[in-house]
Amino acid sequence: MKADVSLDFQFTSSIEQVWHALTDSEMLAKWIWENDFKPVVGHKFQFRAEPNEWWNGIVDCEVLEVEEPHKLSYIWASAGETTTITWTLNKESDGTTHLHFDQSGFSEETKARKGAIEGAKYSWMTFGEQLEKVLEQ
Repeated sequence: MKADVSLDFQFTSSIEQVWHALTDSEMLAKWIWENDFKPVVGHKFQFRAEPNEWWNGIVDCEVLEVEEPHKLSYIWASAGETTTITWTLNKESDGTTHLHFDQSGFSEETKARKGAIEGAKYSWMTFGEQLEKVLEQ
């Protein structure tokens, strides 16, 4: 299945540092939202953000795949939409880390809604910028 949102990030941090930022609940809270994540296949968890008039601020998730330190995948269910998030990490020859992000499974209705996919892409690009700041600390 082709991803609806596909992004690439390059970090000077080691693959182990990036993996830690993707799989440690406290680190995730610094660049996404508060959560009760555990890198265990089958673990159900939530991301919790500030609710607003359009959204209750909760994302229900379930870990699908954990291949430390190269791949992490989980269900991302929010506002009536259920998608799959997949992070793929690769260590480059210069010691940097390439992080690839895919979000797939948006409904045809959402894909047809003007700005919906662009909005998701913008949100994940912003999360990626926040991740970079967290890794530089």
